[in-house]
Amino acid sequence: MVAADSSGSLYLGGMKLAEIEQEALALPERERASLAVKLLDTLPPPGTDVSDDEVESRERELESGQVTAISHEEFVRRVQQERGR
Repeated sequence: MVAADSSGSLYLGGMKLAEIEQEALALPERERASLAVKLLDTLPPPGTDVSDDEVESRERELESGQVTAISHEEFVRRVQQERGR
């Protein structure tokens, strides 16, 4: 059970979230990595929050010529260039 007190601190099974974080950070590297993987597996994959409206809007932009498609390689190159790599 997750609850919050009047100060906004979160509790999980009697432990504050900050206490859980502290305990997790004290784990050896291998155990922290294992825990991180398990926690990440409980989250939805990134990019799954794109709505149908967004997809349709981008499709219309492509079809109208407002934007042009680029290859994945070009996309990666531009991102790396912007990040200074």
